[in-house]
Amino acid sequence: MGYRYQGWCCPLDLLRSLLAVVDILNQGIHVVDEDGVTVVYNRAASLLDGLFGAEVVGRRLLEVFPSLDEDSSTLLKVLKTGLLEPEKQQTFSNYKGKRITTVNLTHPIAVDGRVVGACEISTDITRMKEMAERIVDLQRELKDKASRVPISVPGRRSDAGPRRLFTLDDIVGESLVMKEVRSRALRVAARDASVLAWGETGTGKELLVQAIHSASSRSRGPFVPQNSAALPESLLEGLVFGTARGGFTGSLDRPGLLEIASGGTLYLDEIDSMPLGLQAKLLRVIQDKRVRRLGDPHERAVDVRFVASTSVRPSEAVKRGSLRPDLYYRLSVVEIGLPPLRERREDIPLLCEHFLARRSGNGEVRAVSSQVMAAFLAYGWPGNVRELEHAIEGSLTFARGPVVEVDDLSQAVKGILATASLFRRERADAPRYLPRAGRRLRDSLREQERDAIDEALRDGGSISEASRILGIPRQTLQYRMKVLGIVRP
Repeated sequence: MGYRYQGWCCPLDLLRSLLAVVDILNQGIHVVDEDGVTVVYNRAASLLDGLFGAEVVGRRLLEVFPSLDEDSSTLLKVLKTGLLEPEKQQTFSNYKGKRITTVNLTHPIAVDGRVVGACEISTDITRMKEMAERIVDLQRELKDKASRVPISVPGRRSDAGPRRLFTLDDIVGESLVMKEVRSRALRVAARDASVLAWGETGTGKELLVQAIHSASSRSRGPFVPQNSAALPESLLEGLVFGTARGGFTGSLDRPGLLEIASGGTLYLDEIDSMPLGLQAKLLRVIQDKRVRRLGDPHERAVDVRFVASTSVRPSEAVKRGSLRPDLYYRLSVVEIGLPPLRERREDIPLLCEHFLARRSGNGEVRAVSSQVMAAFLAYGWPGNVRELEHAIEGSLTFARGPVVEVDDLSQAVKGILATASLFRRERADAPRYLPRAGRRLRDSLREQERDAIDEALRDGGSISEASRILGIPRQTLQYRMKVLGIVRP
């Protein structure tokens, strides 16, 4: 026994198996016959559209979704043309009035060269679209009020309460490489050139580009951030470039981030994750300073400074094919690389002081113990500065006194101690890692670290033996000696 439909035959057991598989998929599957009548409608499609299968199967498509028509429905279009309809955003309403936004990939079904149906695979982006549009609306409201407050940007609160942008003063570090980063940022802020920042996750790329904006002549204009990897292509395109009514099914007149950022800075994080087609369109905007909304024949002038970032060296992204060479050359008028924390360990004491001052209420916790600091200095920090900040913030929850002890670290961070401890032999009466009156915490940290290393070198007589006594790698000890100016024995 088999199931026969429009010239093709499928055994009933096989058909049931196929329908069972379709029903457990996470994406909506909607199949219509050549007359536009639904023959397959899986569970995900039912949840997506807010309808029961019995309300859809066996009925004509336009009866169930009256907001569509022969031209706007991707399923009916494929039936007419017999051609694959690539991923396309569509906003429509069902007959109950529920409004849905999806990204659809629609295939023709052909038998013996004749189109006998169409199959659509849908992903629900309704909430994502609503959230993205709300962000755009808020950005526009803030621009109208001449506010400097960014949306969805991690920052700090000022005395007045609202979140503020980072400045060059927030770039913490006295290592040579960080001094150079600050110097380059200050110089580029004085110009209007495009900037491409790069560095591993957690190194502070967004802090850097916010600081450049804050120090620039555009500081009174908007700072508009967008993660290029956060949204599907069709939604990202409408969000960045804007939409015109009728540009696609359900689209409205809405400015994009390019227009909202006019007079200020547009920051595109993970630019190498942006689809190459959108990269080409963005390149034209950078060159011409004009933008065209989706579905709009008219262009609008924009005055935007472009800053972007990648988590890998940009030249590597170009080699991989994830970043267009021509866009790379346009954006990298100034290129600034941020080093991982493991390559500027001498900044860790200063960063600890900075985060403690920011996160500790009323200065209740003023320092970390020498053993915790020693472990921090030896740890590899794969999450970079962000991981260090979270380690400090988490420890403040459990700190029972003015000093963060090993037991105060969260379980996720205690593994740091397995790397090493410069103060493993710390005596019970040894001074804590607290600065004396009038001295910076960093100076106290360096002094106690230097004393511990000097003692180990005296007792061991060599760097190798001292590293064994201290319980740290020889290379780590050599590095710290160089930083602290300790002469080799």
